[in-house]
Parts: sequence; C-alpha cells; structure tokens
Amino acid sequence: MSQSTTTIARRHWLGAAVSASLWPHAWAQNYPERAVKIIVPFAPGGPSDIMGRWLTQRLSERTGKSFVVENIAGAGGNIGMGAAARATPNGLTLLLASSTYVVNPSLYKTATYDPIKDFVPISMVGESPHVFFVHPSVNAQNMRQLIERVRAQPGKFSYVSAGSGTIAHLSVEQLKISLGLDVTHIPFKGAGPAVQSVVSGEIALGCTTLPPVKELVRAGLLRALAVTSAQRFASAPLIPTMTESGLSDQESSTWQALMAPTGTPAAIVSFLHREIVSIVNGPGVRENLVEMGFNAIANQPAELSHQIHSEIDRWRRVIQASRIEA
Repeated sequence: MSQSTTTIARRHWLGAAVSASLWPHAWAQNYPERAVKIIVPFAPGGPSDIMGRWLTQRLSERTGKSFVVENIAGAGGNIGMGAAARATPNGLTLLLASSTYVVNPSLYKTATYDPIKDFVPISMVGESPHVFFVHPSVNAQNMRQLIERVRAQPGKFSYVSAGSGTIAHLSVEQLKISLGLDVTHIPFKGAGPAVQSVVSGEIALGCTTLPPVKELVRAGLLRALAVTSAQRFASAPLIPTMTESGLSDQESSTWQALMAPTGTPAAIVSFLHREIVSIVNGPGVRENLVEMGFNAIANQPAELSHQIHSEIDRWRRVIQASRIEA
C-alpha cells in the first residue's frame, strides 16, 4: 500500500471515529421523536403515580419533549409490568417500577415478566418509608395502643395496603408474625384507593408509603402512628419511628426506579440516566422530594441492578417463611 493510500485510509478511519463519538450527542437532540409513555403499574394517587407524574413533568421541562404517565393497575402491579415487558424496546415505553418489581415473581404462581431478563435498569429515582396510620375515630394514639386494641379483639381489625406483595404489606405481615397479631389484610389496586378507604372510615387502619398520606395527616383526616425509617422523616418530624415505638427490626422502604424493556438501545438508557441525575441534583430538588415524602437516590444502573438481585433473594425468603400468597 502506498503512503498516500495509507494516509487516506487513516483519515477515513479517524473521520469515522470522530463521527461515531459525536453520534450520541446528535442522537440525543432528536430523542424522543414522539411522546414517551412511562407505565405506572398502579392506580392514580399512590406513591408510584406521584413519583411518575413528578418525573414526567421534570423530563418534559428539561428535554422539551413529551413524557406522559399511563396507569395500568391490577394484580399487584403485574399487569402494568407485563405490558411494559412486552413493549417495543425503542425508548418510547418505559416502566416506573416500585419494590413490588422484586417481590411479585416470588408471590405469584404465574409471572407476567422476568425481573432480570425483561428489563434493563436506568436509575432509582427515590425511596419512601412506610407509615402506619388509622382513621381518627380509632382509639389509638401510638403503635403500642394500636397493638393493645388488636390483641384485645382478635380478628376484628382489618388493614389496607396498595396490594398483595407490596413491601408495606410484607412489613405488616412481618410485624404480625413477630407479635402474634390477628388482623386481616385487604389489598387494593394502589395506595390511592387504599388510603381513601381509611379516610372514609370503611377500614380502620393501613400501611403504605408516606407520600399519599402526608397531607391527609396534616389535614387531620388520618392519624399517623409510626414510620418504618431508621430516623424520623425530615418533612414529617412529628411521626415517631417504629424503633421509638418500642418495635425493633421493622425498618423498610419502597423505592421507585425507571426501567426500560430489554433491547432498548444503550444510548437511550445512558441519556435517560444522565437526565435523571441532572434533575435530582438540580437546585432545591432533593428538598422538594423530601417534602413529597421521598429520599432522592439517582444511582447508577449497575447499582440498581445489584440491589434488584439482592432484594429478589431477600423477599423470596420472607414470602416463603411467612407462606404468603397473592
């Protein structure tokens, strides 16, 4: 090969390399070409819906493109997660997964998705502790008094959650086992309707994440008895922790994470991850999320993947030991 031919070939290779390095930036300016649908697998009004609508608004404002929520509730989130798993992996359909994502495969006999094979992680956005709450008519000002009422009238009380297999549900079942309590679980298709059933007085008590409960507690429509975080939550400092209530080893939280169907181009996953990190680290955003009832996370895809693997094993053991079925 002549020197001139070698020089031309080298220039061609360098030009291709430069073009390849610039492609993600040029691509990011065009993505998405139409509205991106983020599936929230629960009913409106719950923590996933609250986070989903907050996130879609922020993504729309930051990118100048359209991001929208689609609520697909039912079967503890399985219907919506299954729909997201079957979506075309082009970045136009995403999933806002909660902690039920790692629980349901061990809880339901028929799986609608594989948590390892069907999705790639983008980032955990935030997490929220759970809160035990009652209707104001219930004669219990704290968890100890509530436990006394339940023990005095076994089988009388029922409690609500956002659905079978939610971490809030498993948290109550763990408490029931440790204390030998007789209280019936009533699952709903999301935290919103579950909380409203207690507000209306239909059900006496419930356990769910903090966001759909906070303002109702402030308005006096519900009474919060305890949160499951290690420390009191910053935007709800009057609610004691379970440990402060004399109940040890009861810490838990529900996280919210953005996932994409497997096969979604890596450039799309990277772009969305960068956008989430930039949003969460924006001025006043972390404080805003705390006020909503979430601790901001914005971790790396690899970190989220590690946590998913770890929690699948953790909650499988709890479900099997407690013999919990959907």
